[in-house]
Amino acid sequence: MAERGLTDSAIELQDVVKEYVSHGEVVQAVKGVTLAVGEGEFFSLLGPSGCGKTTTMRMIAGFEEPSKGVVRLRGEDVTNVPPNKRDVNMVFQSYALFPHMSVWDNVAFGLKQRRTPQEEIRRRVGEMLEIVDLTGREKRRPRELSGGQQQRVALARALVNRPRALLLDEPLGALDLKLRQAMQLELKRIQREVGITFVYVTHDQNEALTMSDRIAVMKDGLVEQLAGPREIYESPATTFVAGFIGTSNLMAGTATAGVLRIGEGRVLVPQHDGEVSVTVRPEKIILSVDEPDGDLSVVPGTVAEVVYLGTYNSYTVSLADGAEITVFQQNAHDSTITAERGDSVWLSWQAQHSYVMGS
Repeated sequence: MAERGLTDSAIELQDVVKEYVSHGEVVQAVKGVTLAVGEGEFFSLLGPSGCGKTTTMRMIAGFEEPSKGVVRLRGEDVTNVPPNKRDVNMVFQSYALFPHMSVWDNVAFGLKQRRTPQEEIRRRVGEMLEIVDLTGREKRRPRELSGGQQQRVALARALVNRPRALLLDEPLGALDLKLRQAMQLELKRIQREVGITFVYVTHDQNEALTMSDRIAVMKDGLVEQLAGPREIYESPATTFVAGFIGTSNLMAGTATAGVLRIGEGRVLVPQHDGEVSVTVRPEKIILSVDEPDGDLSVVPGTVAEVVYLGTYNSYTVSLADGAEITVFQQNAHDSTITAERGDSVWLSWQAQHSYVMGS
């Protein structure tokens, strides 16, 4: 998805900085973030703990005030506007449901606070419960619901107020893996149905790749890369992004005439000379017993480990210089590769799958 202009932006941050004083020293949690989130976009802030993603979201919500910079919602400067005056809602990992209230009353709470007419409350709550697939559970209390159902109640309660944007701070973190994966698809479905801008904070790479239209990968208070999931995975801008998003094989050295020598092997990096850092994804690599022919990157090695993972095998291959390369091989019905630990093998891949990165 391309970058949008201001007229098309639901949220805009311009040179936003957040500073704290810790033990007498000024610490920058966010170091000059500039980005725009489009109307109706599912936008994720992704990064490890302490990278500044949650602080950035809290500044959008108004729970934190920027030390420098500007926060805009639909073009309006809200940098100094309190949270209750911003047309955004936030969903937390804890859900924060009212335990003594029914599902219906939890969802209707915000509308009642705004003195919305009863007929409109009934209509909007009913519509929202249908969207989040909770029709028929209106009278239940939160303790009578599963974790996934509680999460959907929290979503319905936030969305029924029709905010311009919904901010979600790791809302799936408390769920088990299978339920979390199911809820990822549910969240994306709900977002498409209601058409509201979602800004999602997570440290889970697969979560961000599954749901997002675009992802801002953060490190040490800065955005390392902002792009769509495919571009971030296939064309990481830095070694950090390559290592953080999925599994990647990193190689570095001096390329001459578009070839990086790795022991007796060669890695093709067309139009590159001098010092380079290269990444290649494990699923792009072909493992073979015989040296392959053709205009390919080809590197010999020895199988150090084989792990069976159901749909695919994961091979760890040691190279002559001591480096290790990971290879994913799908367990197709016609697969003939039976490499075991200690076997000598060849790794090969097409030149376009060697991606040259920044530092």
